Amino acid sequence: MPSYTSKSLLSALMGAASVAAHGHVTNIVINGVSYQNFDPTSFPYMQNPPTVVGWTASNTDNGFVAPDAFASGDIICHRDATNAGGHAVVAAGDKVFIQWDTWPESHHGPVLDYLASCGDAGCEKVDKNTLEFFKIGEAGLIDGSSAPGKWASDQLIENNNSWMVQIPANLAPGNYVLRHEIIALHSAGQANGAQNYPQCFNLQVTGSGTDKPAGVLGTKLYTPTDAGILANIYTSPVQYEIPGPALISGASAVEQSSSAITASASAETGSATAPPAGSATAAPATTTTTAGSDASATPSSSSSSAHPFGYYHCRRQHPAPDPVPWPEAPPPRP
Repeated sequence: MPSYTSKSLLSALMGAASVAAHGHVTNIVINGVSYQNFDPTSFPYMQNPPTVVGWTASNTDNGFVAPDAFASGDIICHRDATNAGGHAVVAAGDKVFIQWDTWPESHHGPVLDYLASCGDAGCEKVDKNTLEFFKIGEAGLIDGSSAPGKWASDQLIENNNSWMVQIPANLAPGNYVLRHEIIALHSAGQANGAQNYPQCFNLQVTGSGTDKPAGVLGTKLYTPTDAGILANIYTSPVQYEIPGPALISGASAVEQSSSAITASASAETGSATAPPAGSATAAPATTTTTAGSDASATPSSSSSSAHPFGYYHCRRQHPAPDPVPWPEAPPPRP
């Protein structure tokens, strides 16, 4: 039987792995212009962190929101989230490239994207509890022929830990929160086992569109027993139903690809009539590169090497009985 000291050492190692394992969005790219996101691992420790387009949150451990918090404000834009101080400008119909620093291979699941109108006051001041989100993008199970299947999260990893989403072409101009989310399902075979990783960004959408889709309050997007939340991905063939509201009319499936960075820009704090176009209106970046290799958004060289405990490394943050009650749970990763 392991000694108390051995158990303590293992617990400490698993704790360290859980912090390093999960990722966060480092930056978003619009028409070649990169905007910095809130960094939960460094900004909270700065006396004067920069004003960015991403919402502030308390997930300094790169952690998640569990299903038992779905009725709380934490599910909206992550734990204890508060409004971003600035925004980026994007034209309706343009694409937003979202770059994560890393994502663990064991954390299979869907990738979802929503928008919510902030009204005339702007997203820097809106009460997050009043935001009504409509879904503009979703991808879930790609191949379920064998467990645990191939998922949108795997596609994100293959695309250098990045994801592309398109702003609907006929969306009415205005201020919107873009809510981007990965749901990790490696522990979702048990109650309260799914892990939601929402990230929010402020956008000012320009154009001449007229669509104003109806949305759903963030606290009403999911329930803990939704088929796409309480789901066992370790029984073949894998079947899955993406949770949340249906895609709005006019939402477009986007081919996943990289986006070249030609410039970087600070978050806007006023209003603008058009988005920046490359280096013409923004300070040039020191190098011309793709978002995946941007110096401020370089993912780790190997997702699996950063997560030596595989799908068990979240057990410290998300306790579960031993053994985990999955019918065909895979063995621990080395």
